[in-house]
Amino acid sequence: MEIVVLIKPVPEAETRLRPDRGGAELDPAGVKFVLAGYDESAVEQALLLKESAPGTTIRAVSLGPLARSEEVLRAALALGVDHATSVEEPPGVAHDPVQVARMLAFVVSRYSYSLLLGGKQSGDEGSGCVPSAVAEFLGVPDFGSVTDLKWDPIAGRFTFRQSLERTVLSVEAPPPVMIGLQQAWNDPRTAKLPMILRSRKAPIDRVPRAEVEALLARHPRPAVRAVSFRLPPPRMGARMIEYSSPQDAARKLVRLLTEEAKVL
Repeated sequence: MEIVVLIKPVPEAETRLRPDRGGAELDPAGVKFVLAGYDESAVEQALLLKESAPGTTIRAVSLGPLARSEEVLRAALALGVDHATSVEEPPGVAHDPVQVARMLAFVVSRYSYSLLLGGKQSGDEGSGCVPSAVAEFLGVPDFGSVTDLKWDPIAGRFTFRQSLERTVLSVEAPPPVMIGLQQAWNDPRTAKLPMILRSRKAPIDRVPRAEVEALLARHPRPAVRAVSFRLPPPRMGARMIEYSSPQDAARKLVRLLTEEAKVL
């Protein structure tokens, strides 16, 4: 089985963010970029499938500025991914999920794959459109919000659950298929030091920006662009409750919510 995992570098959750001088984009200075949460789960799921199906190989593909994408690719290699491909992102397309998907599909199409895996959405833009758009460009079926993904070698099919509003579907699908993963079987593993050191020297295939720019030149300009980037206003009005015991704190909190906030 050949698995291709799509991963994206996003700002670390604890990083302090600020707009750039133009006020339309994130200022990347001092920002640490890491694997998106759902993408991290997708890598873990690929590794679990590899362990359950001998002979499986995994390739991670990431689109972005080279330094950022290669950092998360090396993180994936340190976890046990076999191969990595970095796609240098042209300026002005990061916020357009269709153009992002077009570039990813262009690169993925040069590899053989039984399964395309990605997080159901990224940790920054969060549109949730990219996996489905990649599948559309490649002409393969796709499923989002997937859990409990497994490979049935006898039937030659993937089995999984898909979470929908008020229901959960049990699905079987033959390869190739695109999966937008919600959660792996278990929490993502931690890379071990020997693998981290090995990943620092591992080769990464690079797709030059000129190749994807030539692709985009044959299609309309991005339909989506960032017009402003600002942080939410600081939270105001915090009120500390003085109490002598947990029971006293609960009584005072209920009184405030009932008489002042009027939410109970």
